[in-house]
Amino acid sequence: MTDHSLKGAKRALRLALLTVSDTRTTATDKSGAWLAAAAEEEGHVVAAREICADDRYALRAVVSAWIAAPDIQVILTTGGTGLRPRDVTPEAIRPLLDQTIEGFAELFRTASLAEIGSSALQSRAMAGMANQTLICCLPGSTGACATAWNSILKEQLDSGNRPCNFVEVLGD
Repeated sequence: MTDHSLKGAKRALRLALLTVSDTRTTATDKSGAWLAAAAEEEGHVVAAREICADDRYALRAVVSAWIAAPDIQVILTTGGTGLRPRDVTPEAIRPLLDQTIEGFAELFRTASLAEIGSSALQSRAMAGMANQTLICCLPGSTGACATAWNSILKEQLDSGNRPCNFVEVLGD
């Protein structure tokens, strides 16, 4: 088996975290807190963190501002990717993307299958690029955020990961 990671100096990325919820507050946002801690543990900087209601236009406003910000390289959203009527994160974000990363959703659901069985098919997690900024929309549960981070994002946000990584396509 080939080891695809190349250990060495990592490039610290500047991330923005958006929790999409009508009910969470800074004190109760466990998923956002988990993602922030995981990113910082890997040497990344959480440059912005907000909570936004499940409203497609409010979501677009926050994410659009971050896409335009030259110091944000990665945007992670958590919440609003399920099948309930208020779950509008994919619909809000998709029009903002220059490119979609279809494999992200496929890989996330594959990793989730081992943990939650066929319920994985209800996830509408997605990812794409806009203005050289990576945008990943994750489910709202802390477990799902951990799955996405540990199965995909930790490696792909590591500039030493080989044969390729997301860092190579991000803006400075």
